[in-house]
Amino acid sequence: MAEKKNDIVLTADQIEAALKELPGWEVRDGWLRRKYVTPGWPHTLMLTNAIGYVAEAAWHHPDLELGYAQVVVKIQTHRVHSITDSDVALAKQIEVVAMWKPESGSPLEGFPKNWVR
Repeated sequence: MAEKKNDIVLTADQIEAALKELPGWEVRDGWLRRKYVTPGWPHTLMLTNAIGYVAEAAWHHPDLELGYAQVVVKIQTHRVHSITDSDVALAKQIEVVAMWKPESGSPLEGFPKNWVR
């Protein structure tokens, strides 16, 4: 098993710079936060499972709030009660997975209606 790394708590300037690479994300009440809107309950569950997979693989876990057509992701390193480099890295990976859709011209057709936004 990998050695536990030290948490690097980010400054306000570092967080602001990171948010420029994370569209839709914000800081609220000390948490890195993003609300994803889905077409409905089945998509909310699929997105939640995808986020859970990423979080478990990373061994860094967000707080999730579910609604019929939304998932709110809140990330903070619990052991230091602050936003760390691990939180930003997890947010970036969640964003990649949540917003992925086949590119135009791909052999994969893609969901024909509104997807996650």
